[in-house]
Amino acid sequence: MPTPRPARTLAVLAAAALALSACGSDYPLGDAQREAAESSTSKLSGILSGSGSSAQGPAMDAWIAGFGILHPKVQLQYSPDGSGAGRSALLAGAVDFAGSDAYLQEGEMDKAREVCGPSGALDIPTYISPIAVAFNLPGIDALNLDAATIAGIFRGEIDTWNDPAVAGQNPGIDLPDLPITPVSRADDSGTTENFTEYLHEAAPAAWQDSPSGTWPGGLEGENAQGNSGVVSTVTRTEGAVTYADDSVIDDSMGTVNLLVGEEYIPISAAGASIAVEQASRVPGRGPHDIALHLDRTTTAPGAYPLVLVSYQIYCSAYEDEHTVELVKTFGQYIVSDEGQAASEDAAKSAPIPAALAEQASEAIESITTLP
Repeated sequence: MPTPRPARTLAVLAAAALALSACGSDYPLGDAQREAAESSTSKLSGILSGSGSSAQGPAMDAWIAGFGILHPKVQLQYSPDGSGAGRSALLAGAVDFAGSDAYLQEGEMDKAREVCGPSGALDIPTYISPIAVAFNLPGIDALNLDAATIAGIFRGEIDTWNDPAVAGQNPGIDLPDLPITPVSRADDSGTTENFTEYLHEAAPAAWQDSPSGTWPGGLEGENAQGNSGVVSTVTRTEGAVTYADDSVIDDSMGTVNLLVGEEYIPISAAGASIAVEQASRVPGRGPHDIALHLDRTTTAPGAYPLVLVSYQIYCSAYEDEHTVELVKTFGQYIVSDEGQAASEDAAKSAPIPAALAEQASEAIESITTLP
């Protein structure tokens, strides 16, 4: 059976004890973990390592902290190197799990069967967050834009903020005659893959490039490493614009309201949840693989379709029972009410829908040892 779900009050304590990794100390979370260890009845111990999504970073901090309070003898290590790096590390057998803002592709699934046994790996959705199109225009907090205009901006075809394509959707806003500097991700990024998928599906004539975790070559603009890198670049560059997980956007930046149907929808966790409710399972996967296809052209009321569903990717089987126990216990914590509350508090994420959480719990429980 799945791990029992503790009370929400622990999420507040866990989120307050944020930690980036668990290395170099028996109690890397400090006094909170030390005190928990003295009173804890958990006998679970060992080291569990992961790598991947930087968008998951704030949520992972909260999960590490919360899990460390529940199981203080377990050391959790996570390196936010980007989704592509995380998947590569898992498929090389270098980590126990990967965080990824994109599910495994067919070629990666073949490699997973070599590392994880004949059933390969499992894509488990654990983190839902809207992707912000964020800009630096002092005095302007929000702009209305459709997908085709966003595509034109990031292709360099719309290169000033007072361009008629932008101004026509924002009557009454005094837009400056200022060059636009698009800022993209330099690393292999699930955020980039989700963003380019949105542009390709919502504005196919304006963005003909296939969705990819790597930014198309030959386009104007700057690039930077990770969500924090692109946000830092935009913060210090007036007129710049980027795409990034909403958890890293602060009040100094403006954000775009997306045209959905006939209405402009502001970015929100609630809008992201509505969009994910319209998703369908990717066909041809195993019974416990929960890769989701998002409908980027949905017109569901209130939906914000530029959304990121981030996954924990686990092997379907591991070499020893102890690793299986560590992976399953941590995985169940993440998809529990407690784990989802911790990420919501820390990262402005939307809790995964109840039906999806139940499917995720069943999938995690299916993880076993290699024959």
